[in-house]
Amino acid sequence: MARRWIWIGLSGLLVVLLGLWPAQATGPQQPTAVGLPPMHSTEGARLQPLRAMQPGPTDFAAPGFAAPGFAAPGSAAPGFAAAGFAGAGANSLLAQAAPPRQVTALADPSNYGDRFATDVNGRVLQNDFIAVLHETVGSAQSALNLFRTYHPRDQDQVSYHSLIGRDGTVYYIVPPEKRAFGAGNSVFNGPNGPETVRTNPALSPSVNNFAYHVSLETPGDGFNNRRSHSGYTQAQYASLAWLLAQTTIPDSRITTHQAVDRSGSRLDPRSFNGQGMFSLLRQYPTRSGLSR
Repeated sequence: MARRWIWIGLSGLLVVLLGLWPAQATGPQQPTAVGLPPMHSTEGARLQPLRAMQPGPTDFAAPGFAAPGFAAPGSAAPGFAAAGFAGAGANSLLAQAAPPRQVTALADPSNYGDRFATDVNGRVLQNDFIAVLHETVGSAQSALNLFRTYHPRDQDQVSYHSLIGRDGTVYYIVPPEKRAFGAGNSVFNGPNGPETVRTNPALSPSVNNFAYHVSLETPGDGFNNRRSHSGYTQAQYASLAWLLAQTTIPDSRITTHQAVDRSGSRLDPRSFNGQGMFSLLRQYPTRSGLSR
């Protein structure tokens, strides 16, 4: 009899403790990320050492493709100037271009998680996907090494879904159906108003639950905190347009880390030619109806 009362008491204590436990979001949101590019598999998925990331021999176009009128690396004006890029009415060689080199370089599982179906308050989440553009600030190799490192602390966990090297190689890091940890305190101000999701009561709300994060490798003169650098290569813009063309994310939901950041500390991607990139992206037939 005494043993029975002990078990009853322990059960009651457990119920009380569970009632006091902080609310957590529930997931996953969906088994597959509809409208996002699939994870590419490569035999062995081994990383190859990258050459020095300096302007010069590494700044080449993707094989078999050169966008008509595309500026040489470093000539793109900071911000969103269109100088040097082919207009939307240019010929559609881009649409027939061969895919860029693709490598799978999976992050350590500590650096990504599930996409959640509800937030910490139990509200059902129905956000459409956004694409958030970043830059590495260091080399692609150092970023990939960081993502492959086990990080037990929440504040150290970081990842993108994809990374585009200076030579145009697309590295797949986190499966698209998973939540990459690409932005901290962040809000997307889109056509439907502010969007953000809190999935952990101990952390600020962010866009991660509905974001597809893509990063561009920074040129060597950008390994600093200055507001600009020499810009990204022709191959990077071509690969970024190709990658985004695999999605159904409309132009109005393609944004930057700087635009969604609420910490006031993010400027990436610096010296990014957004108008030129959209001109390339809109040459793809798959983007019909998404340029809004």
